Amino acid sequence: MYPVSPQAYDRAITVFSPDGRLFQVEYAKEAVKRGATAIGVTCAGGVVLVAHKAVASNLLVPEFMRKIFIVDDHIAATASGLVGDARRLVDIARVEAQKHKMTYGENITVESVAKQLSDLAQLYTQYGGIRPFGVSLLLGGIDTEPRLFEVDPSGSLSGYKAAAIGSGKNEAEEVLEKEYKAGISLDDAIVLSLRALKKTTEEKLGTENVDVAVLKMKAERFEMLSASDTQKYLAKV
Repeated sequence: MYPVSPQAYDRAITVFSPDGRLFQVEYAKEAVKRGATAIGVTCAGGVVLVAHKAVASNLLVPEFMRKIFIVDDHIAATASGLVGDARRLVDIARVEAQKHKMTYGENITVESVAKQLSDLAQLYTQYGGIRPFGVSLLLGGIDTEPRLFEVDPSGSLSGYKAAAIGSGKNEAEEVLEKEYKAGISLDDAIVLSLRALKKTTEEKLGTENVDVAVLKMKAERFEMLSASDTQKYLAKV
């Protein structure tokens, strides 16, 4: 298939292999597959984001291992892959949200933020001297209804009712596809998300390694659940 070694095609982002592959983009997607699992679910009551934090040492302070980021009052994001890349994309999303608010006097839509980030991710697959972002984002929020989008390293943009990213994507989505129902309540969506997350790891889930954020319909802003509230939902899983 290859006239020369396949390694000759992975030295630059701008070089396609003979069968139409961009190896650097595939490597970036592999970084996502090795990341901790994150899940998003839309429901009748709003949007739920759940993220697993891989606590590698007892010396780490769990509160500073944030896996869910507030973009605007009505938009939040969770990520899998290189967290440093995620923070950069989130910072860009925050600036775009504020620019839109100052220019038009209204909140930016979740889809607009997702499209801008996907356009940027795609741009980073076209030029030499740069690398793709090694992270996928789940962006959740409410416009006129709950919305959930995934942005991946290739710049692809997909909308979902419920989705998972990271190392446990397949296991989590198996649970979501089987148990998700249209019109599910907010409480049930939180429990479903945690149940799907539990399916992806043998590690015991607790408040130190799970982040949960919710945005209720007609609420003013995303809310990170407290440790006590998170524990109440974990007890139902």
